[in-house]
Amino acid sequence: MRKPETIERLYLDFDGFFASVEQQAHPHLRGRPVGVVPFDSTLHTCVIACSKEAKAAGVRNVMNVTAAQKICPDIILTPQSPDLYRRAHNALLCEISAVIPVRAVKSIDELCCDLEPRDIAAPQALAQAIKTRIKTHIGAYITCSIGFAANRQLAKIAGKQDKPDGVTIWHPGDMPGPLLKLPFADIPGIGRAMEKRLYRAGIFDMKALLDTAPKQMRKLWRNVTGERLWYALHGFAVEAGRSERGMYGHGRVLPPSHRKAEHAIAFSRLLVVKAARRMRRGGFYAGRLWLGLSLREGRWFGQLPLPFVQDDAAILEALMQLWGKACDEIPLSARIIRLHVTLLELVPAQMRQLDLLLDDDPLRRRWEAVTCAIDRLNRKYGRTAVSLGPWVPPPGGNAGGKISYTRIPGAEDFW
Repeated sequence: MRKPETIERLYLDFDGFFASVEQQAHPHLRGRPVGVVPFDSTLHTCVIACSKEAKAAGVRNVMNVTAAQKICPDIILTPQSPDLYRRAHNALLCEISAVIPVRAVKSIDELCCDLEPRDIAAPQALAQAIKTRIKTHIGAYITCSIGFAANRQLAKIAGKQDKPDGVTIWHPGDMPGPLLKLPFADIPGIGRAMEKRLYRAGIFDMKALLDTAPKQMRKLWRNVTGERLWYALHGFAVEAGRSERGMYGHGRVLPPSHRKAEHAIAFSRLLVVKAARRMRRGGFYAGRLWLGLSLREGRWFGQLPLPFVQDDAAILEALMQLWGKACDEIPLSARIIRLHVTLLELVPAQMRQLDLLLDDDPLRRRWEAVTCAIDRLNRKYGRTAVSLGPWVPPPGGNAGGKISYTRIPGAEDFW
């Protein structure tokens, strides 16, 4: 495997992206501690993103609202605006691409780029050009931290060392020095469970981890990810493995006023249809539907096999069968805090096989034609103009277009 002798990758990470976009869009929030919440009018939720001012006061992401207000009494809570974040993301990509080609968008607030010889010679100038472009064409309140290193993994770690609005350059000749002082929590791929596993193996710091053999890392991780991480941390040109789509799903925390089964059923219909729309755009059929409910008294989940379908009628019918089972098994008084629907066991459209025993292909083809017509009409009007059954968006809106770091919603996700 090749080991670069100079920096080859840039990794850019926006600082407190959701909160900073809110500050840029709303002048009254600028310079103030801001916490983004799923919906307003309740304290029974958590801060899902916070500004650098809130972080400086001790507020952290996924902190209970009551705890956040206790730590930072001046915090301003604002409900999420996913479509605003999507539009900001697209605008920022355009501005960055005017300075350097974007190799890969890793999440809504992170991206990486390959470095040309002129960039390698002057990384500070490149970073400043990107920051200036964003400030001039988007605004001064959306800042980013940038890391440079031999590979993407090291550049990502480097970029987090001088937040916010920083630039960190790790030349191969300086490595592994900068890594030795870092806690395991700063290394992507080492979560709490993995950290405990490392401790049990007698690995207590980064030096011990770097001294580990690559095959031992593979054994510790119980898959090739550990070995790939070893090579990345040692500065080799490791490329990210190609991932394959395994599911389409959506989840929703229900507002306190809408936690009865009747409301949850209505919400789940919207979510499963939106997941099905995404699945159709991806060119897949589903072989299984999963429904999960988080209750005050515990959890319930159920799943149902599907004859590899993608039309709304078949998926909604399966959903209602699962709800029939759920309502038989959970108390009538149950309060449903959160629900999640997932379409699993995906197969590409060209690989779909018919169920010879079910023999429903003529019916499926008719419903697929109906669903295709509905999709065309909705695209034409830019909203959900036609649906199978009632379509009543929940309080707070954004069903299926929720705030997300790992998935960038498209415009269709907000219909």
